[in-house]
Amino acid sequence: MAHRNDPEQAIYIISVAAELAGVHPQTLRVYERKGLLRPQRTEGNTRRYSERDIELLRRIQDLTNEGVNLAGVTRILELERKLERLEARNERLVRELEETLAQLTELLDAPNHTALVPLKDVRRVRRALKSEVVERAAARRTFAVPPVS
Repeated sequence: MAHRNDPEQAIYIISVAAELAGVHPQTLRVYERKGLLRPQRTEGNTRRYSERDIELLRRIQDLTNEGVNLAGVTRILELERKLERLEARNERLVRELEETLAQLTELLDAPNHTALVPLKDVRRVRRALKSEVVERAAARRTFAVPPVS
């Protein structure tokens, strides 16, 4: 259920949305046909606009007032959405990196370093495993051959 302050709640009819955005209602219909805007529809198929739609309309108006055509507006809006997604992803990755660094610092600062293995031991274990793998790979293998019919 949408709350009164929900920016996604479609509450404005086309004439009110047009007035709030400072455009003609026909302009909203054009924007919808061009795919710039997707208002919600009632059961009677009338358009309803949300606060978020009004913000988008104002952004479109700002761009067109600066001389950008509708194709350019479409591309700019796509790039802005992509930028928002990338920024959110970047923030998530930075948080993950900070968490990993905190865990690593905790391990390094721990008084008992038993969780850490010295590099020389890692090399020794690798050599032992590698020689075992090489010996197994070099061993002759025999396979049962199915009878030929």
